[in-house]
Amino acid sequence: MGQKIHPEGFRLGVKRKGEKVDFKSSWYSDRDFAELLGEDLKIRDHIEKKLARAGIAKIEIKKAAEQGEVAVDIHTARPGIVIGKGGSEVDELRGELERITKKKVQVNVREVSRPELNAALVAESIAEQLVGRAAFRRTMKRALTSAMRSGAKGARIRCGGRLGGIEMGREETISDGSVPLHTLDANIDYGFREAKTQMGQIGVKVWINHGVQEDEIGR
Repeated sequence: MGQKIHPEGFRLGVKRKGEKVDFKSSWYSDRDFAELLGEDLKIRDHIEKKLARAGIAKIEIKKAAEQGEVAVDIHTARPGIVIGKGGSEVDELRGELERITKKKVQVNVREVSRPELNAALVAESIAEQLVGRAAFRRTMKRALTSAMRSGAKGARIRCGGRLGGIEMGREETISDGSVPLHTLDANIDYGFREAKTQMGQIGVKVWINHGVQEDEIGR
């Protein structure tokens, strides 16, 4: 089961000590759910395409029930690219999102201080290097070593596809430390990216364990 279930979805709603419940979208609707969900997908798709090189780790969307406003928090390792000179890029992005949603949009840019411990950014870095024809084993090993040196309790990296340009697709996995898949208290960060190489598409999955946190009762 642990190999099939998304680690974040599996732990959705589980609140660890000192942390908020990590929902990527925060809003409620009893009538227009499909329309609002489609709006979320359009926002995420547009941002990911426009800021493909900006190191986007996470996009959080919050919608007020009455005012009809949308707040978008963009977590990125390269805030300068997102903001642009004098805020020009973020203003342009805000205008585009307002045309898509036909609502007032507030865009907040949050910097990811340690990208080597963010699973989505690690996966993106590996994917970019694979597109640049880097050796996949060396790339995976370097990312794993960097995460462990930065304080991760454990990490696992898996690449699947035509690795090394061979005819038959295969999977390669490397890991270090502890990555418990069924422990709900474990803070497992998961990231997935695709590398579109000339030989075919390669999927990159990254799991990073930030540690098991005890609650107030102390199990």
